[in-house]
Amino acid sequence: MPTPDTVTGARERELSEFIGGFVAEIQPLELKHNEAFWLANTTGEARYEEESARLDAAMRKMFARREPFAMLSRLCDAGALADPLLDRQLTLLHLAHRARQLPPEMIEQQVRLEKSLESRFNQFRATLDGERVSDNRIVDVLRDSDDLGLRRRAWEASKQVGAEVEADLLRLVRLRNDGARQLGFANYYSMSLELDELSERELFELFDELERETTPLWKAYKGALDAHLSRRLGIAADALRPWHYADPFFQEAPPADVSLDPFYANLDLVGLSERYFKAVGFDVRDVIARSDLFERPGKCQHAFCMSMDRGDDVRVLCNVRPTERWMGTMLHELGHAVYDRNLDRSLPWVLRGQAHILTTEASAMLFGRLSKNPVWLATWAGADARALERQAEAAARAVRQQLLVQSRWEMVMVHMERAVYRNPEQDLRTLWWDLVERFQWVSRPQGRRAPDWAAKIHFSVAPCYYHNYQLGEMLASQLQDHLLRRVLGGGTDAWPRYVRSPDVGAFLQREFYAPGRRWDWRELTQRATGRPLESRPFVDELAGRALA
Repeated sequence: MPTPDTVTGARERELSEFIGGFVAEIQPLELKHNEAFWLANTTGEARYEEESARLDAAMRKMFARREPFAMLSRLCDAGALADPLLDRQLTLLHLAHRARQLPPEMIEQQVRLEKSLESRFNQFRATLDGERVSDNRIVDVLRDSDDLGLRRRAWEASKQVGAEVEADLLRLVRLRNDGARQLGFANYYSMSLELDELSERELFELFDELERETTPLWKAYKGALDAHLSRRLGIAADALRPWHYADPFFQEAPPADVSLDPFYANLDLVGLSERYFKAVGFDVRDVIARSDLFERPGKCQHAFCMSMDRGDDVRVLCNVRPTERWMGTMLHELGHAVYDRNLDRSLPWVLRGQAHILTTEASAMLFGRLSKNPVWLATWAGADARALERQAEAAARAVRQQLLVQSRWEMVMVHMERAVYRNPEQDLRTLWWDLVERFQWVSRPQGRRAPDWAAKIHFSVAPCYYHNYQLGEMLASQLQDHLLRRVLGGGTDAWPRYVRSPDVGAFLQREFYAPGRRWDWRELTQRATGRPLESRPFVDELAGRALA
């Protein structure tokens, strides 16, 4: 009769053999897909979009195979394996296969719709006063113009893409829901959370808690902002509408007290990013050399980071201009890149990735928020000491305001996306403005009946993702607090050391990046910061109670 050790050993050998063949098949497909995806976003050419879609479908079909899923399910049901790395790979592979147990024709249909929507967003240019304009141009108008008519036309132009994609987006939502129900889930949103090692109940309890805790701060901030906009634009506060705020979705805090753009206007943001990251322990020269960083016709107007090969080839796409917004974006995307570049290369291929989306977002946000930080501005942007001294308090407040504005916006997105998948047949156009008014306290345009919700790219190309931004901000605040207090020891000079100490990079590389997917995000957070993910460091930061 076989002993338990013999049985466990046989299970581990069976799994190891499967992983070897699986990785040998999927690794080259993933590399080719990533290259096609990169070219589709940097050139806008249909041939690369088609190739990306074909390879994406091929990889999804690998996970849809019935026999491997049955084998992985059997191994999971038999209990934990003795080898922790093999056991973790088993968990992740089982979850990934479970999510794809769909007919091939359904997979192909989903991919075609997703790639079509992605292409339309990438290629879309709004029409403003008869001229096709970039997203950057729309933002410029909303940030700087006092022409009320122009502001409204620019805001409405930013929503034009919603009408182009809404019908296909809803088709995709229904198709995703059909697939999720075939797999035994209520809807695609619930399935995505569960298979991504998140709890829907815990997630929305957390967002409810954040709503309660941030409401007093939001009341004070929003009241002051509306009073400022009322004076600046010469209209009553109760007449303010979405186009009076500084970006199309009010997800960025308008520079009510101070604009940080002058500090960056004459700087090389790419070179500055390279020098900063080197100082804190990360060499990003290879990343920058492989990246595509400036505006060009046909190119995706957004920003992202890609690990092409789970190795050295990490790239960033941006559309950099010499503004604070794009400085923050560069730091954010390179925050993703240093995570990818510093994974332990000895990890098995399946584990050579970020522990979770929220952990890579935490890394990106930890760095991205520095573009508004007075200490970072003085150290790296060469901000004039007297000018910075006059504006230091306002700049520090701007960091907190951005986090607060972003949090209230993310509440809209998270509640909207859950509602879309729970019932795509409801009046989503009205629901969108109900949620905007509830969380952002922005009054809806009277009489408007347009699919404004569908103009947000994430509903189409990054489904069930947005909650990770908020969780990432919370974890970024927890990491920042740990670095300042524990790694650097606190004190009055903690911040000056934080923005230029290689101890920051050494800690992140060793404790946060290198483990890859060895542990789930909860265990990684506990190990790296000594406590589970909490809202307190983030709320303290919003309220100005964090280590100054």
